[in-house]
Amino acid sequence: MPFVVISILSTLIVLGIMVLVHEFGHFAVAKLFHVKVEVFSIGFGKRLFGFRRGETDYRISLLPLGGYVKMQGELGGDGTVQSGLSDDARKGTPAPRDSGDLNSKPRWQRVLIAVAGPVANFVLALVLMTGLYMMHNEVEVYRTQAATVDFVAPDSPASHAGVAPGDRITHFERVDNPTWEQLSLRAALNMGQSVPMSVDRGGQPVATTLAIAAPRDADDFSLATLGLIPLVQTTPIVVHSVEALMPAGKAGLKPGDRILSVDGRALHSAPAILAYLQQVKGATVHVKVETGDSARELTLQPEMADVGDGPKAYRMGFSPEPPPFKVEQLPLPAAIAQSVGFNLKNSGLILEVLHRMVTRRMAAKNLSGPIGIARETGLAATQPGWQPIIGLMTIISLNLGIFNLLPIPILDGGVILLLLIESLLRRDLNQRFKERIYQAAFVLLLLFAAFVMINDITKLSLLSKVKP
Repeated sequence: MPFVVISILSTLIVLGIMVLVHEFGHFAVAKLFHVKVEVFSIGFGKRLFGFRRGETDYRISLLPLGGYVKMQGELGGDGTVQSGLSDDARKGTPAPRDSGDLNSKPRWQRVLIAVAGPVANFVLALVLMTGLYMMHNEVEVYRTQAATVDFVAPDSPASHAGVAPGDRITHFERVDNPTWEQLSLRAALNMGQSVPMSVDRGGQPVATTLAIAAPRDADDFSLATLGLIPLVQTTPIVVHSVEALMPAGKAGLKPGDRILSVDGRALHSAPAILAYLQQVKGATVHVKVETGDSARELTLQPEMADVGDGPKAYRMGFSPEPPPFKVEQLPLPAAIAQSVGFNLKNSGLILEVLHRMVTRRMAAKNLSGPIGIARETGLAATQPGWQPIIGLMTIISLNLGIFNLLPIPILDGGVILLLLIESLLRRDLNQRFKERIYQAAFVLLLLFAAFVMINDITKLSLLSKVKP
């Protein structure tokens, strides 16, 4: 099946699930408080098809960019003004209301109805990752094995402590014979401090002290910042794909080749090779490669290029096969704990991105809309296993929940903000005034959606080819 078709179908399914769960949150709490729900829609705009049960019209609408629950007494999800409202009511004059009218309910109930949608997305994210960790948690094998060093970055805390490639860490802080997983955790807990450390070097114990620098942002901390590159496997790196226009492709490296050494050094992971390339600062390197039963040596000069996570670095231009992993099935308590950690970390990243955009430290062009989401969803759907697509669904669900809590009129956060303002004023705002706010916000959201979609289109390779 063509990638474009896979992307479109997978996106419709994934976004459909996200929106369905979000709107069901509103719907369930509204029903709990006996509010009449007139419309339950997946999508905005013109009704395509659906069915009616009781007072509710369940429908699929034209624009698959979200959805809405239309309750009696509120604006429609497509920005239209509710019908059947008297002129007196529009001017703010109290009028008798049906008991099923949303505005007849106490404000605290209306706040709970508004917040229920984002909460449903957060619950979905928690459930998705909990289920994944219980059924199919892929763990790289090296994380649970003895912490053996593959490479030490120059001028790093590890190099200053005298750690050398091949060392096996036998003591770290207060843990004997730590795994890389334990070492990573204890290092993160001791940021900004110096900890005792011992290694086994060819059968000889060596004691030292490692100074753990604290980065400006704690989320940026990793073992790589200490200069410690783990030995992830004892076998050579296997090439998965090669970028034709990068040095590796020009030198003749092919998928399936095994990299035996770089400048005579046996390196066993992409991070180790990247760290070495930064050490030689773009100088020509000699790569010993094995293809089938024959070996050959390639000479190439690394180029400065994007490594995929922001800053550029010297690269050869290939992607390796993933390191060995094992599948774990965690018990429920451990799975929940893992899921909570995953969701908190990614929620923090989303909030950081929003903060950087507001403070103009990140350009709006970095945003992705439906086309960008479709591309990522298609890539996740075509990867083996459930982990890529479940992880992406979790992040999308978190994004949807957080975005809807922003204090923007017509979004859930805007509804909550207006209800809080009315609570402080101890009276309802003029209905016509609120209608105008919602209509203006709806237009702005449409313009924002159009901007994001145009931004997506400019990122497509079809257009990038005509750029100078």
